[in-house]
Amino acid sequence: MKITTDIPNQISNEVEKKQHSKLVDAAQQFESMLMQEMLKPMRLGQDGWDGEKSNDNAADTISSFGTEAVAKAFSKRGGLGIASHVVRQVTQEYEKSPENRVPRY
Repeated sequence: MKITTDIPNQISNEVEKKQHSKLVDAAQQFESMLMQEMLKPMRLGQDGWDGEKSNDNAADTISSFGTEAVAKAFSKRGGLGIASHVVRQVTQEYEKSPENRVPRY
């Protein structure tokens, strides 16, 4: 899913496009981490493959990778909408402050 803001034609040059791309990526990572934390309690009560409680560290690691993958995929597809709100808010704040428009290297 492509996250855009409600303000059209704001991104006029390559530096701003790159900054916007980084912002979108960071917002999606943030939402993904929140989703992982929300999904953790579901993993804690999981049974092993044989139906019994498992104390296997390897199974826990694999399960956490699965949770991470689900959270990332969910966030990339729009998730709960947190990333799009973050992008919108940061973009609006950026546009309000003309001194922020000077690229920093």
